[in-house]
Amino acid sequence: MEKKNEKELLQEIENLRSQVEKLKQRKKYGLVWDAEKEPEKVVLDCRKKLPILVEDKKKEIKGKDDEPVNLLIEGDNYHSLSVLNYTHKGKIDVIYIDPPYNTGNKNEWKYNDHWVNKDDSWRHSKWLNFMEKRLKLSKSLLKRDGFIAISIDDNEIAQLRLLCDEIFGENNFLAHINRIQSRGGKDDSKFFISDNDYILIYARDIDKVSIERVKTKIEGNRYPLKDEIGFYKKRGLEMGGGEGMLKSRPKMGYSIYFNPTKNDYKILFDYDLAKKDVYEKPNEDLISKGYFCIRPKKIKGTFGRWRWGGDTFLKNVQDVYIDTKTLRAYTKEREKEFIITPPGCNLQVLNTAGTKQLKSILKNTNFNFPKPSELIKYILERNGNKKAKILDFFAGSGTTGQAVSELNASDQGKRSFVLCTNNEDNNGDGEKVAENICYPRIKHILIKKGNLRYHKTDFVETENLDHATDKDKIKLTHKAGEMIAIREETFDEVEKDEWWQIFSNGKEATAIYFKEDKSKLQKLVDKVDKMDKKVNLYIFSWGKNEYANEFPEYKNIKVKDIPEPLIDVYKEVANL
Repeated sequence: MEKKNEKELLQEIENLRSQVEKLKQRKKYGLVWDAEKEPEKVVLDCRKKLPILVEDKKKEIKGKDDEPVNLLIEGDNYHSLSVLNYTHKGKIDVIYIDPPYNTGNKNEWKYNDHWVNKDDSWRHSKWLNFMEKRLKLSKSLLKRDGFIAISIDDNEIAQLRLLCDEIFGENNFLAHINRIQSRGGKDDSKFFISDNDYILIYARDIDKVSIERVKTKIEGNRYPLKDEIGFYKKRGLEMGGGEGMLKSRPKMGYSIYFNPTKNDYKILFDYDLAKKDVYEKPNEDLISKGYFCIRPKKIKGTFGRWRWGGDTFLKNVQDVYIDTKTLRAYTKEREKEFIITPPGCNLQVLNTAGTKQLKSILKNTNFNFPKPSELIKYILERNGNKKAKILDFFAGSGTTGQAVSELNASDQGKRSFVLCTNNEDNNGDGEKVAENICYPRIKHILIKKGNLRYHKTDFVETENLDHATDKDKIKLTHKAGEMIAIREETFDEVEKDEWWQIFSNGKEATAIYFKEDKSKLQKLVDKVDKMDKKVNLYIFSWGKNEYANEFPEYKNIKVKDIPEPLIDVYKEVANL
């Protein structure tokens, strides 16, 4: 046996010491995987290739001027999310994603340009590497009262739950929804029929999030299948809620009337009305005396249920707070709404519905497993903001865009969406996902009714992100115009030359001055001042806040720096 020299022994000791330190740092509980086995190439590349956006103006969809502008970004979603951390940080109300389920099936998803199959012993680690980076980037995009919903199936549900606990915080977990997505089970069901998948929902901040109590026809626990109803009837059992519930709990059939002027409550027991599960006839005498009926009648066209019996309410009335705007009741101590039972966690909405929807628009397309828009609308309705910004960074065929459009049409909302999808060959049939499937679908939905800007990811190369050269900074400033316009929501380019670029949205304007040479800066300032609107003026500078106090006499102009704040975002992304 060959003896090792002193240098080799010292090196071996150092390697062992390093491994011991890593083991000490390893968590005692939680999700552990080999993140170093095969790092993701697209992530490593972003230390030398800085993502930017370039608009494909030929694909612009121009609808009504008073409708919000939607975005479709073509490219790897890691690049898209990197850019969105500059343009949309803290602006997104709801994220819905339908990521690869990592089934190991042929040609499902790629990691480092290679298909990940069942025989890949590292496939779970690769999937976790892939998802961790994107979920971390998405978290910073959410508003404090926002939430994220993620579709998944048995292959990664356990891992995803633990991963989300780490990224979003276990205390921010909202729901684990079961969805019946097929009848009769999947093709690969062997021992037990597998006919469902799941949706995990996490709040950005559970103390800030607001979830609407909306019930819809796709909730399995509310609208059971006919054979389920038969099952219960044959056994003399009652389905949950409705008349069956009231027979066993008659004190639940009541209405509360509240007079905000007198701070007075009246409670009426009306079993005959309540058993119909309709609640549509408030007491006219009390209404005429200034009382409001706050029993759980129709809430947005759906039914609610009391949490408390009438006697319990009277006993605890001193601890109740009534919101006079929404006519909902809260307990003062916990500030939790006690009137309506939250929505159920069982859904029935089949994937075949999604396929039919897509085929009705693109008859010859062959996109696998598109989600039905009803499913995504169910998620989006949980957010009560009719001007919400919705993000889907696994947009695929564009179902989320259709869901947002349909929801706006149903309640006259002004929601907008950001869709991110790659442009890979779909199923090897020559169809490109972004160009030939997602975009045509969205165009069909929005034509004459909505607005869309189509962007592609591109890059500005740098030798070292941590030490970007002056040349890199100048080049990045020249190419950042469209990203800045998106950040400021001023989408229409008004003017561009070698010195500056100007965008507008009718009410506000954005101007970018490209040059280190400031000899023409005053000319640009005078030009935008004449626009007689609020202007965000981005001025090229080597550092930060060099021009923050410039032009104080122009009350309508706010000065900002470029490119250093953008480079800082890239550094934050790279260091996640």
